[in-house]
Amino acid sequence: MKFAFFGSSLVSAYWNGAATYYRGIIRALHERGHQITFYEPDAYDRQKNRDMEDPGWAVIKVYQPSENEVSQALEDALHADVIIKTSGVGVFDELLEKEVLKLKLRDKPVIFWDVDAPATLDRVNHTAGDYFKELIPQYDLILTYGGGNPVVNAYKKLGAKNCYPVYNALDPLTHHPVPKEDRFRADLVFLGNRLPDREKRVEEFFLLVAEQMPEARFILGGNGWHDKGLSSNIHYLGHVFTRDHNALNCSPKAILNISRDSMARYGFSPATRVFEAAGAGACIITDYWIGIDHFFEPGKEILVAASGAEVKEILSGLTPEKAAAIGQAALKKVLAEHTYKHRAAELDQILQQELFASKAAV
Repeated sequence: MKFAFFGSSLVSAYWNGAATYYRGIIRALHERGHQITFYEPDAYDRQKNRDMEDPGWAVIKVYQPSENEVSQALEDALHADVIIKTSGVGVFDELLEKEVLKLKLRDKPVIFWDVDAPATLDRVNHTAGDYFKELIPQYDLILTYGGGNPVVNAYKKLGAKNCYPVYNALDPLTHHPVPKEDRFRADLVFLGNRLPDREKRVEEFFLLVAEQMPEARFILGGNGWHDKGLSSNIHYLGHVFTRDHNALNCSPKAILNISRDSMARYGFSPATRVFEAAGAGACIITDYWIGIDHFFEPGKEILVAASGAEVKEILSGLTPEKAAAIGQAALKKVLAEHTYKHRAAELDQILQQELFASKAAV
């Protein structure tokens, strides 16, 4: 099949945490014989901060952020068999989400793929007159990158025809073990952009822990933290390009995952970086959220902390040998069950069942 994706960016992870998710899914779809065109706006300096050249497994079409060029991109997308609008493109989202539905009149199945479903659902349910609420029943299918039954049920309650999670996963060609690098050696690393709905949790689970463990070394990566008060034992990296992610995951004793508020509340929302770190054989400490054991076995393949105090306790008792054993167990799990090849096979089955089985029966 031919797919047209409207998303934030496939070629740049700059202020764009979904990039590696898109890359993994789309590369895996290509390997299954599908053709993908990805439409992305020239916005937020992403094109100036590319992590990669145009890949051989997708056609990239960059458009300027204007109504005219959005319309041209939508017209161009009519060559595809399936049209996909992802959440969080960043510019003209409302216009795209409304206009892409008009392609259904030209016999094109249209999917909304929500890469931040908990936040979308919270907004729709708590904002009077939110425009997206009336659009949800019009899409042929809703896909999300997490959330489990709580998100599926919430979308169905809003009138979605059907909803399926397509979880984050590992692309072993991109994220894998590499030699440790001294510049990234630390007791604990957290990589994540500064976002309002995660900042308090970062303060509790990372910044306060660092203050209380002055003898330990911490590394913070991601955009937006430059003016945040940091203790002297935190080394701030700023934006970390994807080419450095493997070394950043392999070099410290442990990697910390901190969920956004809404994702922790809904559960079943493992961040992309959890699978990236596991793919590099990293020992992961994660904040608690419902559904962790659907992906990893706590205590054996991942370490779980319900508070900053528990992060400190775990880190204080974590030996290099134990960290290495947990990292290897996580790597074994993701390779066996959680690669993008697994997700693409699931997606193919969903699309055949939801979009094409009824047509074939006619």
